[in-house]
Amino acid sequence: MGSQSGKLTQSQLNAILLRHQAFRKSQPGGVRANLKLRDLSHLDLSGIDLSDADLSGAKLFSAKLTGANLQNANLYAADLRLANLEKVDLRRADLRGACLRGAVLTEAVLVEVDLRDGTLLHYQDGSMREHSFENGVLTAELTSANVRGADMSRAKVANAFVMQTDMTDAILRGTKFMRANLTNANLTGCDLTDADLSEANLTGAKLSGAVMTGCAISRANFTNAVLIGAILDSAQLRSPNLQGAVLAKGLDNPEAELTVILRSHLAWIESGGKSGRRADLSTVDLSGRKLDGVNLSAAVLQCITLRGASLSGATLAIADLSLSDLRKADFTRADLRGVNFERATLNNADLTGAQLGPVHIQASSSHVWRANLQRARLGMAILKGADLRKANLSGASLVGADLSGANLSEADLTGADLTGADLDGAVLDGATLAEVIGLRE
Repeated sequence: MGSQSGKLTQSQLNAILLRHQAFRKSQPGGVRANLKLRDLSHLDLSGIDLSDADLSGAKLFSAKLTGANLQNANLYAADLRLANLEKVDLRRADLRGACLRGAVLTEAVLVEVDLRDGTLLHYQDGSMREHSFENGVLTAELTSANVRGADMSRAKVANAFVMQTDMTDAILRGTKFMRANLTNANLTGCDLTDADLSEANLTGAKLSGAVMTGCAISRANFTNAVLIGAILDSAQLRSPNLQGAVLAKGLDNPEAELTVILRSHLAWIESGGKSGRRADLSTVDLSGRKLDGVNLSAAVLQCITLRGASLSGATLAIADLSLSDLRKADFTRADLRGVNFERATLNNADLTGAQLGPVHIQASSSHVWRANLQRARLGMAILKGADLRKANLSGASLVGADLSGANLSEADLTGADLTGADLDGAVLDGATLAEVIGLRE
């Protein structure tokens, strides 16, 4: 159980793990696992409990740690390159100076993890060496890692390298990214509420559909960063830091241009695509516009901004509004059958009586095109009496939403958050309710 360096076999590791389990349960013979500087490369640690263990400086190159419990573990300056950490629990773990380059951390729990600089060890010629001076700095690294869907709330990632890292749909509430290098990182659909990006380098980063409410961005570099569809505060939009960012664009002559686009799209629909032109309003900002009754069936509207717009009675069947900002939009009685609202933000939107059921592609075919609201944000949205039959609502946030009288039969609500939602009179026959949050009995 000592801290001497050296390669461990799987059987040796298993013996240490047994004694650590006994330690965790306060059983006789139990000893806290001390794996400091040990070589655990390529070993299988899936599902094991190493919470509170000492793995400082350990080499876990390409190790398999899926579903492992590493809460409060000491992984200071550990080598976790290419490690499989899918669904691992790293809450409050010490990862200062750790190298997670190319690691897989999908759906991992990294709440309050410490990924700041380390000053004890460094890499040299592929091995771990002690510094010969006390102020040597080892920067934590998440370069090219896969962190999709992970929860990194309140994590400390200051100064870390997070370049080309895939953080799609990650929860980054209150995360500290000060001076971090996030060049070309993919932050699509991330929740960055109250995060701190001060002085961070976000050159070329993708932030479409990301929620940045309350996020500190002072002196951050957003050159060529894609912020189309991102949810930003009005103060952030005025920030000079965003001058080099790619943002939603307005139309030069909205009234005239929209009239032409809508007429051409209607001709495209009526002719079955033989004349006219399919509408593409992707990345356009139409906030607050009155578009009641328009027909934009099958239109391409990705990352469109329709905040506070009125589309009452509009026809948007099979239209693509993924990653869009639709806050406070009026979709009452709208035809939204088969619509794509994936990762769209519809907080406080009004969808009373809206049709969000499936579309039969051909009358003679049994194939149906379901409405896609996967990971959509519908906080406090009004869906009173809405038709959501067979809709995909997996991972959607419906916190405080009004679903009274809504038809959710055969809908997929896997992992959806229904905390505080009003389901009075809602129909849930045949709905998939696995891992639903906040569903009252």
